[in-house]
Amino acid sequence: MAAKKKDSKAKQILMSVLRYLVASISAAIAFYVLFALIFSTEEEKRLQKENRLYNNLFDGMKAKEELIGDVVEGLLEKDDAIYEELFSTAPPSMDELGTHRAAAITDNVSLPEKYYVRSASAQSDSLMRIASSVDANFSEIFRLLQDKADSIPPLSLPLKNMSYVQIGASVGMKQSPMYDLQVHHDGLDIIAPQGTKVYAAAPGRVSRVVRSRMGLGNEVEIDHGNGYVTRYTLLGDIFVTQGRSIKVGQELGTVGISTLVSAPHLHFEVRYKGELRDPIDYFFASLSPEEYYRMRFMAAKTLQSMD
Repeated sequence: MAAKKKDSKAKQILMSVLRYLVASISAAIAFYVLFALIFSTEEEKRLQKENRLYNNLFDGMKAKEELIGDVVEGLLEKDDAIYEELFSTAPPSMDELGTHRAAAITDNVSLPEKYYVRSASAQSDSLMRIASSVDANFSEIFRLLQDKADSIPPLSLPLKNMSYVQIGASVGMKQSPMYDLQVHHDGLDIIAPQGTKVYAAAPGRVSRVVRSRMGLGNEVEIDHGNGYVTRYTLLGDIFVTQGRSIKVGQELGTVGISTLVSAPHLHFEVRYKGELRDPIDYFFASLSPEEYYRMRFMAAKTLQSMD
């Protein structure tokens, strides 16, 4: 009987100790949480201050980003309106293929890994074939340049600081603003303000100077030898005379305007033994690859000439 009382008393003591420990731990946790809520350390205060500052900066940057976006959108709309006014057609997209490819990948994020591996491999093979073709083309170009029997050096740009946004219609069937029908366009339209200086795209001799108010107006023609000729028409002022030798980059005249054209621009032609050539094909050495691609794109997509 006495033994049972001792066991019962020991259990009571043990339970009392456990309750005391649980109560102490709970009180300590509650005290710590209450302290953390009321009192902050110096580090926490600094971090909170930085967070408030960053939140304010983010709100300001977000507002500026939205404002800039609105301004850019307005400029793009104005630019598109000017393009449509000049060429009577919607402006072309500069990255149709890339946009569609990005959209396809975005819409199929759950595709298996092997799909992307095969796709990357196929694109790599395609790029290698293109690179081989480009390499072969450059080899042929260098061969022709060394031979010099029927070649012309890569042309310099006839206007300084030309950009792809200045490029209009090139050689081919285009809509004429004068006759409102499809006619053959013999050169490249390069949009520029009236009075912009025009420069020789390659060395040669002035073979023809025309001053006229009809057709393509004032004109300078340069014979570069080996069958190549360049023509610069719709000029305002003319600074050279027939028979004069010309260096590359030499001033020939200025961009003019005619009552028969929709806006001031240079009409630039390249001919080989009398046959028309696309001037864009001769600009590659004067441009970055990206700018050259954009110029070719604009020239191909512009369906209406300016003369």
